[in-house]
Amino acid sequence: MLAAGNFCAVSGVFHECYGRRPGSELLLWPADSATAQNGYRGVVAKKSRNRRGAGPARAGAAGQSAPAAAGTSSADAASARTASAGTTQLTAPPAAGQPEAYPGQRFGLPARGSGSVASMPRRVLALLIDWLLSMLIAYWLTGSQFWTIAVFAVEVYVLTATTGFTVGKRLVGIKTMRTNGGLVGFWWSLVRTAILLTVIPPLLTDRDLRGLHDRASDTIVVRL
Repeated sequence: MLAAGNFCAVSGVFHECYGRRPGSELLLWPADSATAQNGYRGVVAKKSRNRRGAGPARAGAAGQSAPAAAGTSSADAASARTASAGTTQLTAPPAAGQPEAYPGQRFGLPARGSGSVASMPRRVLALLIDWLLSMLIAYWLTGSQFWTIAVFAVEVYVLTATTGFTVGKRLVGIKTMRTNGGLVGFWWSLVRTAILLTVIPPLLTDRDLRGLHDRASDTIVVRL
């Protein structure tokens, strides 16, 4: 309990409880001696002390976050360089004297997925579809299957020259293109189709699964 003498009465009702003092000594707040005796600390003093301590704390937190942000940025940059290097290594041609890791690597093609070298089963399936379609067209036009090879040759020549894929290639998701990525064109499509009709040379493939007709026309068959 605080001593009664430490506080001044603010109403006549409390005069008997706390004692009387001259009017000149009436105060609304505790005297200095009472403050020292009771250990009083004002709200303003507490706020001032907290503000003085908050500055270094905020500065310390900022100092810690800055190196953390810098470290995160460095880690992100390193990850980006690693990812970029991995992609380049996947699609870049092999070094001189080094064997190819997969078909089409020396042309800068990916190992799998879109743009990779088409497998032989896909190519054979596309060839069968084109041949059956040519048989139907020949029979519908002439009533005979004798003209099947002629229809097949025209279809392969025109569609390969203009689009890079025949009906069969389109259905199985592959196409023919030059090794530089361009369209085959009419001249090289003529060379390629003429050799394709000989049957045997296209079966003599190299490590990139390119038959003799592809090597003669500088073409390659890839996935869409």
